[in-house]
Amino acid sequence: MNQQLKTYLLHGGLFLLTLVTTTMAGAEWMYGRLFIPVPGMQTLGWDEFLAGLNFSIPFLAILTVHEFGHYIVARINKVRVTLPFYIPLWLGIGESIGTLGAFIRIKDYINSRRKYFDIGIAGPLAGFVLALIVLWYGFTHLPPAEYIFTIHPEYKKWGLDYGKYAYQKMPEGGVIAMGDNLLFSFFKRYVADPALLPHPYEMIHYPYLLAGYLALFFTSLNLIPIGQLDGGHILYALIGKERFRWVAPALFIVFAFYAGLGVFKPVDFAVPTDEAFFSELGSFGLYVFFMYLVFTRISEQRMTALMIALSVVALQLLVSTLQPDWNGYSGFLVFVFVLGRFLGIYHPDTELQEPLDLKRTVLGWLALVVFIISFSPKPFVLT
Repeated sequence: MNQQLKTYLLHGGLFLLTLVTTTMAGAEWMYGRLFIPVPGMQTLGWDEFLAGLNFSIPFLAILTVHEFGHYIVARINKVRVTLPFYIPLWLGIGESIGTLGAFIRIKDYINSRRKYFDIGIAGPLAGFVLALIVLWYGFTHLPPAEYIFTIHPEYKKWGLDYGKYAYQKMPEGGVIAMGDNLLFSFFKRYVADPALLPHPYEMIHYPYLLAGYLALFFTSLNLIPIGQLDGGHILYALIGKERFRWVAPALFIVFAFYAGLGVFKPVDFAVPTDEAFFSELGSFGLYVFFMYLVFTRISEQRMTALMIALSVVALQLLVSTLQPDWNGYSGFLVFVFVLGRFLGIYHPDTELQEPLDLKRTVLGWLALVVFIISFSPKPFVLT
C-alpha cells in the first residue's frame, strides 16, 4: 500500500468516525438521553442513532464546506495543503457535539497578504452560506408544537404552556439554552412560525436549529480578528502588519477582559469566616496566575505580561464594583487560554505587503460583519 493511499484512508477514516460520533451526539441532544446505560434513564438505540443523522449531516456538511473552501482556494493559489483532518470526540458520559472540528495543514510558506486573505476568507464565507441555508430550512420546517411531548412526555400535563411550569424546580444548570446572536434572533423573529417555535430551553432538541446555531458559533470564533484565526488572516491582509501588531493584542486584551468579567467580584470576599476568606483568596490568586499565563506571549518581557494581567483583573474588579450585574462569559476563558498560549496573538510576517484590491477589501469588511451578526456574547446559557 503506497503512502498516498494510506493518507486518503486516514482522512476518510477520520471523516467516517466523526460522522458516527456527531450522529451519536446529535441523537443525545435530540432525545436528552445517552447511549451509555444510566440508572433510571432509558438508553438510546438504533432508531435514535439514525435520527441523529438529522444533526450530523447538516453540521458536517457546513464544516466540510468550510474546510474545502480553504483547500480549494489554497490550491488555486498554488499553496500545498492537506485534505481536512476531522477530529472525532465522543465521551459517552454527557452531551457533546461529537467532534473538535477539522483542520487542513499548510505545507508551504505563504509570502503575501493577498494569499493569506484569499485562503483565510474562503472557508468561513463558504460555511456561512450553507449555515444560512440550514437555518432557513430548520426554521421554515419546524415540526408541530406537540413534537416536544415526544421528548418530554411529562410536559403533556401542562400542554403548550409548559414553559410557565417545567423549569421552576429544575436544579441549577439543569437546562441549557442557545444564546442569541443577531442572525439567530432574526430567524426566530421574522422567519419562524411563532405557533411552532419551541421554548428557548427546548431548541437544543431540534437538530437543524442546533446544527445551524453551532455553525454560527464556530464561524464567529474563527472570524475573531486575532492571530492566525481566519479573522486574523483577514484583518492582517486588510490593515497590514504594522497596524495589526497593535490592533491584535488590543483586541485580545478586550476579549480576555470580557471573558473573565464577573468571575470574581469584591463582594465575593465578604465571607463570615477566615477560612472561607483565605479559600476565596487562594482561588483568586490562581485566577490571577491564569491571566498571567494567558498574556505571557503578548510580549517578550514577562513583567509586561504581568502588568497587563494585573491591570485586566483590577479593571474587572472595578467594573464589577460599579456594575455588579455586568458579567462576561467565563466559557470563553478556555478559548482565550488556547489563543494566548498556543494559537498566538500575532500574525506571521509576509514578504509581500501589497494592499488588497477593492473587491477583496469589500469582502474583508463583509467577513467582519458576518462575525458581528454571528457572534453570541453568551453562546450557551445554563439555568
